[in-house]
Amino acid sequence: MIYRHFGAADRRGTAAALAAVCRTRGLALLIAADPDLAMATGAAGVHWPERLIPGRRHGFPLETAATHGAEALARAARAGLDAALLSPVFPSRSAPAGRPLGPMRAAGLAQRAGLPVYALGGVNARSARRLKGLGFSGIAAVGAIAGA
Repeated sequence: MIYRHFGAADRRGTAAALAAVCRTRGLALLIAADPDLAMATGAAGVHWPERLIPGRRHGFPLETAATHGAEALARAARAGLDAALLSPVFPSRSAPAGRPLGPMRAAGLAQRAGLPVYALGGVNARSARRLKGLGFSGIAAVGAIAGA
């Protein structure tokens, strides 16, 4: 689970509550772009927005990055991150989603990335079936889970 707390009034309290739930359920919690908050709440690690992909790991058990193309995937791999979320693969209602990569182009990027890549953006039960066997390590979703 990734907690994107940007602008949240009680981000520390919410992160601590999410960390407790994740520990109870055997899930990993990543805190977006805030290693101090991740450390303070006992989260498993950090999820880096593409513009903040670090040059090296920060020492957490799990570090991932948001990516939108080959250059960001290469930076994430060079930093030794554990995985990348590549988006948008399909058309998405997400405000920041740009033009979709399409499943074949995204698959080619994933296959050459040098780290595990999860497909994100317009992924739902139906579109996920189109990704089977294309080289992704898995899928990630927001709207399909949140009902957005």
